[in-house]
Amino acid sequence: MRTIVVDCDTVQTEADFWSAYVTAAEPEGAAYFGRNLDAFWDGLNGGPGWPGECELKLVNTQSLHPLRDGQFVQALRDIASRSTFVKVTLE
Repeated sequence: MRTIVVDCDTVQTEADFWSAYVTAAEPEGAAYFGRNLDAFWDGLNGGPGWPGECELKLVNTQSLHPLRDGQFVQALRDIASRSTFVKVTLE
């Protein structure tokens, strides 16, 4: 199984995060991927944005904490904990 690493070190906005995800994962249906948390969940379950069978590692996630006063990274953690098709880890 392949591992996709999304380096969040330079992420300053949510748009930066989605750009980093699409660049690293090269997901199916990238043109239709909504670039938001709901679309991310859908993508992890086979919808547009599906990264394929893989392990998705989000690294340097400390840079995400300012987004939505920490709620963005918490939402990613929640999605990761519920994901059944793609293993998602935050480091």
